[in-house]
Amino acid sequence: MTTAGVRATARIEARADGRGGTSLPVLDGEGPIAPRRTRAHGDEARVMLVGAMSGPLGNDRFAVEATVAEGARLHVGSAAATIALPGQAKGEARYDVRLRVAAGGELHWLPEQLISANGSDLHVTSGIGLEPGARLVFREEQVLGRVGEQPGRLTSRLTLRLGGRTLLDQELSCGPGAPGGWDGPAVLGGHRALGQLLIVRPEFEKDMPRARLLGECAAVNPLAGPAVLVSALAPDALRLRRVLDEALRSFG
Repeated sequence: MTTAGVRATARIEARADGRGGTSLPVLDGEGPIAPRRTRAHGDEARVMLVGAMSGPLGNDRFAVEATVAEGARLHVGSAAATIALPGQAKGEARYDVRLRVAAGGELHWLPEQLISANGSDLHVTSGIGLEPGARLVFREEQVLGRVGEQPGRLTSRLTLRLGGRTLLDQELSCGPGAPGGWDGPAVLGGHRALGQLLIVRPEFEKDMPRARLLGECAAVNPLAGPAVLVSALAPDALRLRRVLDEALRSFG
């Protein structure tokens, strides 16, 4: 920790253990990010990210890195929502997620929501790199403001690359100081919870799910590769989770 903010990185590495399961040779956290091994499910290793202190606050720099090797299966969740808060140190906080999955590896990245509290300023980047033959389920949920309060400034960028080829690269900025129109009918339409679900499966190469609506404020969009993006809006976090869970179940 410094007067300029907290710097912390958590690292997770999953490898096939040679006995039909998945080992975790690297499971390391710093300061506010504590990855904890939980009970395995079949051949899948499971890790829970536990917040050991408040944050990210102003000027903090957090990062989580996860690598899944060939033949390994990893499920990562979090014990509670992450809340971006204003801090004594002025300036933008950053939270970087860097995920890598080898051919034949599988990653389920399913953390709890990120909440942008009033007065906070957070930039989130999620960079995902997959090798051909990798599998991925990636969920991202963001809530603008706690109950009864206005949101902080939140900028989020999501990038997906498969075999070095970019399938998705998008950015959205919300809250005070964001470009005009973010809360208008062309973007959030007054909703305060937004989420995305990325699903990558090799079998989509031959049988790509079709584009379709999921109710009034959610849609399935095929990408230029064996991947689909589900985008959803909702009035609150509970209803957003229901929409994304239903979408995930629809893919079997």
